[in-house]
Amino acid sequence: MRVEQLRERARGLSAVLVERRRSMERDRGQLMNAGVVANLENDAARFSAELEAVTLELSQLEPAAEALAAEEEVFQSERHETMTVLQATSSSATAASAAAEVRGELRSLRAGLDRGDTELRRQTSRLEALRQRLERLDADADRLKAECEQSQDVEAPLVAEVETAESRRLAADALAETLNTTRQAAAEELSRWRARSDALQLALDSARARAGAERLAKLEGVVGTLLELVEIDAGWEAAAEAAMGEALLAVVVANPKAARNALESLRSSKTSGAVIALGAAVVAVSTPPFGEPIRAHVRAHAHGHRAEIETLLDTLLGGAVRVNEWSAAFDGALAHPSATVVTNDGDRFGRSGWRLGTSGGGATAAALEEAVDRASNAAAELERCDAALRAAKAEQASARQAESDLTRRLDANDARFAAASEGLVRVHSDRRESTTEADAVARVIAEASERLDRERGRIGELESLVPALEADEQAETNAAKARGETRARLESRAALLASRRKDLEVRNAGLGERQQFLERRIEETERRLVADEQARAQAAQHRVAIEASLLAATRLEALVDLHRHTIESRLAELHEQRRRQSEEVRALVARLDELRRARASAERQLDETRERARRVEVEEAEARMRLEAAVESLRRELDLEPEAAEAAEMPELPEGITAAARVRDLERELRLLGPINPLALEEFNELQERHRFLEEQLEDVRNTRRELSRVIKAVDSEIQSVFAAAFADVSFNFTSLFSMLFPGGTGNLVLTNPDDLLNTGIEVEAKPSGKNVKKLSLLSGGERSLTALAYLFAVFRSRPSPFYVMDEVEAALDDVNLHRFLSLIAEFRRDAQLLIVSHQKRTMEAGDSLLGVSMQPGGSSKVVTERQSATA
Repeated sequence: MRVEQLRERARGLSAVLVERRRSMERDRGQLMNAGVVANLENDAARFSAELEAVTLELSQLEPAAEALAAEEEVFQSERHETMTVLQATSSSATAASAAAEVRGELRSLRAGLDRGDTELRRQTSRLEALRQRLERLDADADRLKAECEQSQDVEAPLVAEVETAESRRLAADALAETLNTTRQAAAEELSRWRARSDALQLALDSARARAGAERLAKLEGVVGTLLELVEIDAGWEAAAEAAMGEALLAVVVANPKAARNALESLRSSKTSGAVIALGAAVVAVSTPPFGEPIRAHVRAHAHGHRAEIETLLDTLLGGAVRVNEWSAAFDGALAHPSATVVTNDGDRFGRSGWRLGTSGGGATAAALEEAVDRASNAAAELERCDAALRAAKAEQASARQAESDLTRRLDANDARFAAASEGLVRVHSDRRESTTEADAVARVIAEASERLDRERGRIGELESLVPALEADEQAETNAAKARGETRARLESRAALLASRRKDLEVRNAGLGERQQFLERRIEETERRLVADEQARAQAAQHRVAIEASLLAATRLEALVDLHRHTIESRLAELHEQRRRQSEEVRALVARLDELRRARASAERQLDETRERARRVEVEEAEARMRLEAAVESLRRELDLEPEAAEAAEMPELPEGITAAARVRDLERELRLLGPINPLALEEFNELQERHRFLEEQLEDVRNTRRELSRVIKAVDSEIQSVFAAAFADVSFNFTSLFSMLFPGGTGNLVLTNPDDLLNTGIEVEAKPSGKNVKKLSLLSGGERSLTALAYLFAVFRSRPSPFYVMDEVEAALDDVNLHRFLSLIAEFRRDAQLLIVSHQKRTMEAGDSLLGVSMQPGGSSKVVTERQSATA
């Protein structure tokens, strides 16, 4: 760092010495030489000669200036005498101004008198019109006041009737809503009990078929199936069916002899079935000391043999109890092998085996009878609700109609009252305005009459003064003309003397300035000649000093360059040494980084190895758990030992499917199959009937579609014919109207797709006179508006209507085209009524009635209606 500072300091000293040497060389070159003195002496001689010439010219101007001064003095004396005489003669010249003032005032008074007469006549006619309008407004006010009073007398009874009708309608709506909700609930109840009765009937029929009851129905002593002879409390159906098991579907007979006959009949007909005999030996069964006994919730439903059936139920259900969980039932069955333990889900644990789930549906004859009774009651309730709902809807429609009629009457009365009130307010406002305006007009008329009388008197006075003032004005005019000529001669002579004086002064000033300039230059030149003698001596001494300084600066610069080169060589050696040290440091740093990267890589490999070891341990533990679970599953579900399972042959698998996938597929298929459905045949018959019904409906839809297609074709044909006729008429009328609106121009309507009239578009071709374009986008705004009007009125002419409404359709038209538009309006107004919104004055003039909306001072709008016949 120290060596670099020394090098920079040496470079700075070298630069300073170089700049100092250049400055000394510039000072040496600026020293004066001997040629400057000679030039100064020549300039002094030339300036002296010019000064003598200027002095001579100044001496020659003095006589001319003296003669001009004498002449000016004589002219001033003459001018003073003449102006004194002219002022004396013009001091009394007031007749011209007085006559001008009188004539100006007379003209102004006459013009004001004419304007005042015109204004007085206009105000008088306006006052008369206002008085007539006030009479009309008074009559309108009386009429509108009578209408308002009449509407107010009618409104109170109508409001009371509307409120009564509204209350009646709200009550009818509430009743209809309540009855509709009740009917829906009754319909849902009927549907639910009918579905239950149908399901119970099917279940009972199925149970009777399985028990052979139909085969044994005609035998003597047959009471019926047990399912038909018992009644089960609600909520106990699944538990009771599980407890009775297969006995629930058996046929009950009166005695053992009848049972033998029934079994022989079943055997001879090769029909399966079960039979239970009443009056057989009864085996007493004790109730287990846990759970809830089922016997108390099942009772005989048959009218005959009730005691025997109750005894039979004691035998079947005496040892049956219900618990909540299957695990408790399992433990209870193990503790009491003679008991039958069931759950709410239909699980059964008894001497005959253990079963999970129920096989029945809670179908008993009592349940069927209850379902039929409930369905009958629901049907009766539905009929009652339908009748009440029809009556309520009729009452609702009647109430709504009455309320609507009364509301319309009230709205009409309100509209009449509002119109009359607005009209009355408008009439009062108009009357106040008219009264105020009439008073103001009367005051204006009185003031105008008084002012006109004063102006007439003043005009008479001024007219009597005009002849005398005009005679005096003529005399003053002649005298003023003579005075003007004299003044003109004096002014001309004064201008000539002033011009001569100005020329003389300019020459004198120029010569004086030249003389002063030459004197200053001569004095400056002589001063510089005296100073140059001393400057030459000082310059010689200064030159010697500068040359000595240059020699010293050159030597010092050489010495500084020598030391600078020494410093730079030493600095280069130090830089090389530093570079070698930096390379050694970078090599050590690179080696250190490489070692650090190797260490990090080894640590990562160690972490990965430890992670793999942990995963292997976890996988091994999971494999052991899966193996134990598989062994347990084999032993529990298949009752096999692992060795036997390994020795068994593997079943054939479809190609591309693994064993696990095949197991999942089979389990899914089993789940999809679900439990056995005893109602499958009936459901199939119902679905078949439904399918037949849908096929008939589909065929009906196809027939309807064919009919609709024929109707659509007929409609399309009619549309095409109507469109073709309408297009021909509109095109013909458009061509004629376009020629009328654009004299010399042609316009046509062209179909974009003539072969498909249903999807075609219409292009408008417009070619005004003098233009070779057909597109609307190339026309001006007024031409496009006129073309649109031609098309619009072509449609009107082709398909007339009783009235037409147009909103500022002529806004972009000039006067010529507006005249053509109004001619079309005149043609169509003969056969139809036209409503036109417009800001054009000529369009308003062509209308029969004008309707406008203005804003009142209070902020409310006002409708103004004027008929052209009335305004005319």
